[in-house]
Amino acid sequence: MCNFLHLLEPVWSVQSLSWGLREVHDVDCLPKCRPLKSRTSFTIQWRNLLVSYSALALLAFSASSVLAESCATAGDLDDATHTALTAAALRYFDLVGKGDVASLRESAVPSLAADFSGIEARVKENQAALTASKAVARPPFLLVAEGTAAIPRAEFFCGVFGSKGQTRDSAVFTLNNLPPGKYGVVILDSPSAKGSFTVSLILQQQGSDWKLGGLYIKYGQSAGHDGQWFAGRAREFQAKGQTHNAWLYNLQAISLASPLPFMSTAVTDKLYDDSQKSQPADFPADGKTADLFVGGVTYKLTALFPEVVANDLDLIVKYQASDISNSNQTYQNNVAVMKALVTKYPELRDAFASIVVRAVDPSGHDYGTMLAMKEIK
Repeated sequence: MCNFLHLLEPVWSVQSLSWGLREVHDVDCLPKCRPLKSRTSFTIQWRNLLVSYSALALLAFSASSVLAESCATAGDLDDATHTALTAAALRYFDLVGKGDVASLRESAVPSLAADFSGIEARVKENQAALTASKAVARPPFLLVAEGTAAIPRAEFFCGVFGSKGQTRDSAVFTLNNLPPGKYGVVILDSPSAKGSFTVSLILQQQGSDWKLGGLYIKYGQSAGHDGQWFAGRAREFQAKGQTHNAWLYNLQAISLASPLPFMSTAVTDKLYDDSQKSQPADFPADGKTADLFVGGVTYKLTALFPEVVANDLDLIVKYQASDISNSNQTYQNNVAVMKALVTKYPELRDAFASIVVRAVDPSGHDYGTMLAMKEIK
């Protein structure tokens, strides 16, 4: 069983304004979401899912039989399974609210219990907001992966699909290298004094028990706004011809719309369609780099995406660097990239509080620099 937990851990460098993000997750469990490796992993291969959805709907049952993948929605479940999944999820939610990490670890599948630091950090981060919350469970899903070996790319089509794709109650889950087993997905809506949260639990059946296989806690807002606000702003940017801002804000809307990075719904598919209309050809996407020319030097941009830092929405930019060992030089290069970006795309000043530029060397190590937009001259 793989660890479904996915989070970002800050790694601070010597310079007070320079930092990086180290990705912490089991990449074999999650979709290969490229080019973005952090929050925008919500752009899960949506394009693949959207290709001929009507055909996929017709082939879902035959594909499930061939690939040994099936999904049961709440209406398909027997009462005992439905009750067991919901009860287990609420029990684990109660432990999260109490901050009882020890009991959560005891209830986890062995592979997750062996490395529980990520779950522990996530629980501590959100306990204060969730401790007095009364969670309400959405209808659960049961994912069944059959066979004797891990499925390289498991796709679960849940619910009813129409001629235009997903419907209100459908969902698609996409997981790479998924071991055989029965998995429950239970999403809890958790209102709090701070605002709305979703707490999503991945459960794996072991014997008669549903063990904890993954925990996702997601705040319903970014920088004080929900997904609908970002989608509305994206439309406003699009109307003004600011396609770069429109695309980036649509990414944030998609991020807020789905509680899980490997789940798509009718809402996220619609947002993805909108983002495709505004996707700039001169931004890196789908694994392709984009060139940024700065003073005779060409920088290969690999990713641009929005990220909430503190209470601000910032723009994260990543580029290829041959060497980052000279921190002073790398800092200067990062600042040069920032200046070139806002010069080439002045609209970015209207959409983001700061820019974070991360130079990534061939080994995957990075060096990041952050500047407030008003400081970028």
